[in-house]
Parts: sequence; structure tokens; C-alpha cells
Amino acid sequence: MTSAALFQGQTPLAVRMRPTSLDEVAGQSHLLRSGSPLVLLARPDVSTGAAASVILWGPPGTGKTTLAQAIARSSGRRFVELSAVTAGVRDVREVMQEALNQRDLYGQSTILFLDEIHRFTKAQQDALLPGVENGWVVLIAATTENPSFSVISPLLSRSLLLTLQPLTDDDLGMLIDRAIADPRGFGGGVTLLPEAREALVRLSSGDARRALTALEAAASLAEPAPDDDADPDTATDTRPLEISADHVANAVDRALLRYDRQGDEHYDVISAFIKSIRGSDVDAAMHYLARMVEAGEDPRFIARRLVISASEDIGLADPQALVIAVAAADAVAFIGMPEGRIPLAEATAYLATTAKSNAAYLAIDKAIADVRAGGFGRVPAHLRDAHYPGAKRLGHGKGYRYPHDSEVGVVAQQYLPDELSSKRYYEPTGHGQERDVQARLEKIRRILGSGS
Repeated sequence: MTSAALFQGQTPLAVRMRPTSLDEVAGQSHLLRSGSPLVLLARPDVSTGAAASVILWGPPGTGKTTLAQAIARSSGRRFVELSAVTAGVRDVREVMQEALNQRDLYGQSTILFLDEIHRFTKAQQDALLPGVENGWVVLIAATTENPSFSVISPLLSRSLLLTLQPLTDDDLGMLIDRAIADPRGFGGGVTLLPEAREALVRLSSGDARRALTALEAAASLAEPAPDDDADPDTATDTRPLEISADHVANAVDRALLRYDRQGDEHYDVISAFIKSIRGSDVDAAMHYLARMVEAGEDPRFIARRLVISASEDIGLADPQALVIAVAAADAVAFIGMPEGRIPLAEATAYLATTAKSNAAYLAIDKAIADVRAGGFGRVPAHLRDAHYPGAKRLGHGKGYRYPHDSEVGVVAQQYLPDELSSKRYYEPTGHGQERDVQARLEKIRRILGSGS
């Protein structure tokens, strides 16, 4: 058998292997327990009854479309599919009217599957409300984006939000094995070597569609399994195709990175990156940096976050951190990518492994909170500007003591307004260089006396 004969005229493997019932769905066991909303929705004995609309939220390839189609087939409901990429308000209203007619004339319930609902505008989502609220349709909407930000509140409140999880390695392995054996797939016409199966699972990153697409691509490169007893003069070769790890490697460039620069992953990965630096886990920080670099994240965005981290989480525990972060930002702007990954990695490693302190960050926020609450008095007279005509007559600058005239460079006088004279905003930690700052500040405050 040749690979060309195996694939000739066939639809994609991921489409052929789509489950026809909920029993065939891989993963998502938390949503498919007995009595769960999806299971009840798929029961044929309630095909004309009221059912809750649902919003399926999860990464690509986790089965959102599969679940919707399996429910429709199992329940006997009329199934209509729209894509938010191509459908408009008129299309939605036509579906709603037809669903109403089907219910009133024939007693048939309609499932409306709306893919990528996050791409719908507010007006388009508003057009769904009458049908959902009055039960003309059971809406099953799919989205890869957080519905809290992309779906209007009235629609959210009328639907159940169900979160899908990436498939586990066992789930993916089961899907791959089924595709090899099932007549809808390769029907036993190919053999998958163990190391190839492991590579497919690893490269799929929890995405069923990715796994099956990669398997199909690898099978198209496969060759008949070696047979030492085969007759070289045989006219036809009936040996099964054998997929090796090399075939998988040649078919799949790299593991799928789930990273949408406008979506949740953008925020989740940068959050994990900064928290790993804050937590001093340099290996985790480097991992998240690599994910952003490989996904094509704007290196200026990464550099800005490093500068913020150096100020917010390290501060005076290591003042050099800010210098290195700014230098990395300048270097990235100067040399660009991909070489820019190197100064970004250098700054990441430095920030993750150095001493940490958020004392300066807390100090400015406390001071701002006081100012916003009205906690600001007049500048003490001896600190006011005395250079303009008439200032001295007003007492500006009178009594000011020049610190450089003191042997220690600090003199006892009040700097804060009277209303805030006892305030302490900056409280250094005992970490890194801030330990020295802490000791020096204690001496300074003793000299300044009760005022600051």
C-alpha cells in the first residue's frame, strides 16, 4: 500500500474522526457526568422540551464543535450552525424566525451552534437575545476568549458557562489509537511506532485537531514497514505503512503554542512570567520568556514589563536591576529580534535571582493614597521658594537649614507638612542592599527628630 492510495479523495482525518455521540468524546469528563447539562441536552426524550443555552469556553481543539454536533445528533433536535466570522445580524434573525416556525408548526426544537461568538459585535449578540430568552433556540456558543470580556451580560446571564480543558496525554493517545484502527480513519492500514505516538502526543499540546492533523501529515510521509522475507520482484506491495518519529518530526515543525497576543494567553503568560521573577524561580521565568518569544510577542512589551518588575519587585534591594532592565530594553530596540532574546534572557535571569523588595512601590502607593484622600497640607514655610521678589517678606525660606553645612550631611528640621509630620511611607526591608539602606535610614530619622 502507498501513502498516496491511502489518502486519495478523502476528507481530512480530523473531520472523519469527529465523534457522533457524547460517548465518543475524548476528555471533558467534568462536563459529561451523568445528569450534567450537556448530557441532559443530548437526551432524545427531551428534544422538544426547554433546555438551557450554553457557552463553551476553551482552547482550540478541545471539542467545542464536536460537543455541539454530538448533542444535536443524539437529541434529534434540528441543528443550525453559524460562524461569527461570516454571519451578520440578518442571518441571525432569519435563523430565529425559522426556529420559531419549526417550533410552532412542527414542535421541533432547534440547536443554534455559533462558533467564535467573541467575534460578534454587541448588535449581533443582541439579535440572539429574543430567541434565547423565549426558547426558540437552544444556543450552544463556542469561544476561545474569556466570555466575561467578549459576551454581553444579558446573554451571559441567560446561558450556562462551561469551561473546557486541554486534553490530557491519555486523551490524545486514545484519539490517535482510534484514528489508526477505526475504518473512518486508517482502518489499520498504518502502523504507529511507540516513539512516533509519543512525539505526536507531546507536539499536540492538548489539541485533538492538532494531533489528528499531525498524524495524517506524518502518515502521508510513511513508507511500508520493512519485510526481510518480501520478494523484491512482487508486483504489488501490501505491507502496512509504518509511521516513525522521523516522519512526525518532518511533518510537524514545532509544538503548537497556544498564545493569542490579543487574548487570555497574552495576559496569562506575562502574568506567570512576572510572578516567576518575583518568586525568584529563574527556570520558570525563562520558560515563559521562551513561550512569548516563540509566539512572536512584541519584545518591547516584554522589556517594559522587565523594567516595571525591576522597580516594583526589586527596588533598592538591588538598584542595579533597573539599570540592567533599561539596558535590555535599549538593546532590544537597537538590535531587534531574534538576537534581542539574549538581552531579554540576561535581564530575566538577573531579576529572578537577585534580592527582592517592594518597599519603594508600597511607599509611593501609600503616599498617593494620602494625597487622594486630602492628606496634604501646606509646604512648611522654611521649604518654600524664596527666590522671587517679595518671597522673603512672606517668610518663605526663613529658618531653612542647609544640610551640606552639617558634618554628617543631615540636619534636624521638618520636611513634611504639619498634617503629615509623623507619616512613614518608605520602610526598607532587610533584603540585599536595602539592608544597608535600612540601617542608614534609622540614623537619618533619629537626626531628623520627630518631623521628617
